Amino acid sequence: MKSLELVFFDAGGGHRSAANALSEVARLEGRDWSVQLMNLQELLDEMDVFRKLTGIRLQDIYNLMLRKGWTLGSPQMLPLMHGVIRMLHPQQVAMLERYWRGRNLDMVVSVIPNFNRALFQALGKALPGVPMVTILTDMADYPPSFWIEKQSQYLICGTEMARDQALAMGHSPERVFLTSGMILHPKYYQPVEVDRTRDLETLGLDPKRPTALMMFGGEGSAKMLEIARLLNASSLDLQIIAICGKNEKLCSQFRDMPRRIPVHIEGFTREVPKFMKLSDFFIGKPGPGSISEAMIMGLPVIVECNAWTLPQERYNATWVEERGVGIALKSFRSGIVEAVRRMVDETQRRAFTTRVNSIQNRAVFEIPEILAAILAKH
Repeated sequence: MKSLELVFFDAGGGHRSAANALSEVARLEGRDWSVQLMNLQELLDEMDVFRKLTGIRLQDIYNLMLRKGWTLGSPQMLPLMHGVIRMLHPQQVAMLERYWRGRNLDMVVSVIPNFNRALFQALGKALPGVPMVTILTDMADYPPSFWIEKQSQYLICGTEMARDQALAMGHSPERVFLTSGMILHPKYYQPVEVDRTRDLETLGLDPKRPTALMMFGGEGSAKMLEIARLLNASSLDLQIIAICGKNEKLCSQFRDMPRRIPVHIEGFTREVPKFMKLSDFFIGKPGPGSISEAMIMGLPVIVECNAWTLPQERYNATWVEERGVGIALKSFRSGIVEAVRRMVDETQRRAFTTRVNSIQNRAVFEIPEILAAILAKH
């Protein structure tokens, strides 16, 4: 039996989701693997400078920024964060080396950015010859030192852009693998049984109206309320399923909002595939996970990309436009009504949906095959 360790953290939900998805598909396929998950934040807690200064973990600061929308200037903040990471690099390597020394591992798989240099160097010292693989959970790298480092490791990329970035940095083509998309949980590939008329009526919605699914990650976003108010003030005939995640305040504000259009308010839920199946299009931030989930469920998307957008997510909006699978706005405030007008027009929406359905993302099933091939080499 091969022993694999997946390294993740909880800055945003995508990294843990990718680790869980890969672990689950390995189990479903009956792989002869022992898969362990390692939360890097927990290991590095004692040297978390941000926690020492503020009492809050670095990953929790990141999640608070997302929830509050405090993302303006994030490109300028990254060099500061990388400076702190570089300052603590020797301690990180030493701690990881102690953690791994003597362990019986056949592979380490990282689904996180920013720390891949420390992971690689520590693994080389503790367990020489054990391969390291980084699976990019973003559609593109945001150099320098975000996802891709100049080191002799394996990289798995979900877009041609990310692969080209790795090759341009000098990585060997034999160590760079291209999948058909981002890694998603296997549940998105399972049949979702819905009765559109009955299920929408159960939610208090009209089966005959176009339905927008609005979701901004597990922490929700105040932007959702602003979008709903703009659409409510328009003359458009539609309805909204608003998934607010763990943001109880946002749920309460939605309930208190006077509204013309029907809105179903949902908190944290594991039934996202079902709600997507009941919807006609998606409104949200240009996160790689949410866009990929919408694609696999057949939903064209409306996203926003501007100075407030996280730098590692900006290419995603470009990808949406290039592939013709949705609309990327510079501002929800000035453009959401016209964008939704295009989506509620059945002819225009059908054209978007046709292009969405042409995308066949099987990455979560392709990646175990890639990992198995790497294991066979070592």
